[in-house]
Amino acid sequence: MSLLPLSNRRRFLRSSACGFGALAAADLLARDSAAAESLLAHHAPRAKRVIFLFMHGGPSQVDTFDPKPELDRNDGKTVSVDLPSNVDARPVAMKSPWKFQRHGQSGLWISELLPEIAECADDLCVVRSMYSRGQSHGQAVSMLNTGSDNLVRPSIGSWVSYGLGSENQNLPSFVAVSPATSHGGPRNYGSAFLPTKHQATAIGSNGKIGDGMIANLQPAESDSQRQTRQLNLLQQLNHQHLRRSGPDAQIEGAIAAYELAFRMQAEAPEVLEIDQEPASIQQLYGIDQKETQAFGRSCLLARRLAEAGVRFIQVSSGNVWDQHSGLRKGHEKNALATDRPIAGLIKDLKQRGMLDETLIVWSGEFGRTPMAQGKDGRDHNPQGFTAFLAGGGSRGGLAYGETDEFGFRAATDRVHMHDLHATILHLLGIDHERLTYRYAGRDFRLTDVYGKVISGLLA
Repeated sequence: MSLLPLSNRRRFLRSSACGFGALAAADLLARDSAAAESLLAHHAPRAKRVIFLFMHGGPSQVDTFDPKPELDRNDGKTVSVDLPSNVDARPVAMKSPWKFQRHGQSGLWISELLPEIAECADDLCVVRSMYSRGQSHGQAVSMLNTGSDNLVRPSIGSWVSYGLGSENQNLPSFVAVSPATSHGGPRNYGSAFLPTKHQATAIGSNGKIGDGMIANLQPAESDSQRQTRQLNLLQQLNHQHLRRSGPDAQIEGAIAAYELAFRMQAEAPEVLEIDQEPASIQQLYGIDQKETQAFGRSCLLARRLAEAGVRFIQVSSGNVWDQHSGLRKGHEKNALATDRPIAGLIKDLKQRGMLDETLIVWSGEFGRTPMAQGKDGRDHNPQGFTAFLAGGGSRGGLAYGETDEFGFRAATDRVHMHDLHATILHLLGIDHERLTYRYAGRDFRLTDVYGKVISGLLA
């Protein structure tokens, strides 16, 4: 069962008849504090929180972190590679348009496409042997976010929220910044059959955070006492409905959501106000430049949310790394938009002393084929790709695993998406085999019946 039994959660929710009076608010915070203590992890955590940087569309591993001399030597030649029937690429090698160099004391290979991330080489734990399920975006995006390529399952952020709760009871435990609306949309940050309080609070969409505020956060009622009376009445009716219906996770989730929304009104607006950051910090994230402004604002918001106690923050790239043609132009545009903000996030967390307890994860849903699609593109490639970790107990300055000589298939020290999920949970102090939820007659978990912790990625 989960770290906090569902029956205990229901008992917490039913223990007050209303949600917003002074006594009820104090009781709620006391319950949440007690819940947080009972949610202490299975083992000592290395990370308190996660910032997941989702590179939507799939960056090319052989153009970013996985140099392949054999690919260069065979550029333009037909090579002997067993391509799946659903891969629309010719068996013709296409070398990277970008040069690779070693960086940092660790000597990590990083391409000139990502010069600012390269400055953080010694903080990166680069996994060059990732593989997953799903040749299409929809399948692979779902696999990355939920651990399933074809079924509606809770997202990893929802599992983390369910297992550990929030460090700050006045903020959500899971926030999705600029989430993609395509390839599953809300399913990719939803709670599925977990209690609804664990789905993400979304800010913006499709790589744009807009004003950076949570929709409908400001009360429509200007009289705070009148608003409190209205919400007290609403929650009394909700609790009456719950007593009549019996235990119901959806109703309990709605009650919890109203309580959280009320508490958020006092604290969230200040946390979301990134314009109060000094100019030097905004420049660090590239907010002063047109190309990096959007993603820079998202990354800076992620740092502020992490600092305020949000447990899991997912930031989605607006530009899609899906270059079936025009590889050079498309990847250069996407790299330019994200390189400085990501490096800024790593450097900012480090200078604040937060990187050691904040796990950054960078990944697309898959990679790209080293073989050419059309004249100058690359097709989807879940057979082998790259992700990286930084901070949070991961081992910096490491290149883990290998793809084959051309960079097509994960070959040595292979890491499945289930393994990555298991390792993320492990760094948070959670045993992925013990974080379960009973639904439809069986105990479900993020990693299903698979996954292993990759000890080689741990510091």
